[in-house]
Amino acid sequence: MIALLQRVSQARVEVGGRCVGEIGPGLLALVCAEPSDTEAVADKLVERLLKLRVFSDDAGKMNRSVVEAGGGLLFVSQFTLAADCSGGNRPSFSGAAPAALGRALYERVLAVARLRHILVECGEFGADMQVHLINDGPVTIPLVVGMTN
Repeated sequence: MIALLQRVSQARVEVGGRCVGEIGPGLLALVCAEPSDTEAVADKLVERLLKLRVFSDDAGKMNRSVVEAGGGLLFVSQFTLAADCSGGNRPSFSGAAPAALGRALYERVLAVARLRHILVECGEFGADMQVHLINDGPVTIPLVVGMTN
């Protein structure tokens, strides 16, 4: 799975002009499943995300996880993270999981995150979404998780 994590001071996602998910300080996670991903990979992604130390401690060093910082999580499905631009000017998205698998793994990520963290919000899978955020830092971290890493 591919995730692009952004440390935010606030973020929200809208569908059709209505807010479907919103957090204050925390992590916005844009998430893309790949064809070979499994539930175990989704679980591993959540585990890594929850432990990633990207929030400042009292000394100003990035030493705290979103759990330790008490931040929220906002998950947004984004198949375009699997874009392949090597073949020309039009990206290919064949590296993204088929919609049914992508939805199942996105829902797995949400379910596991909600079991492990208190504040989890989300966008709407497959919808045309508008994502609003204030990137804090800015801190943007790519996270790729598979069975080997």
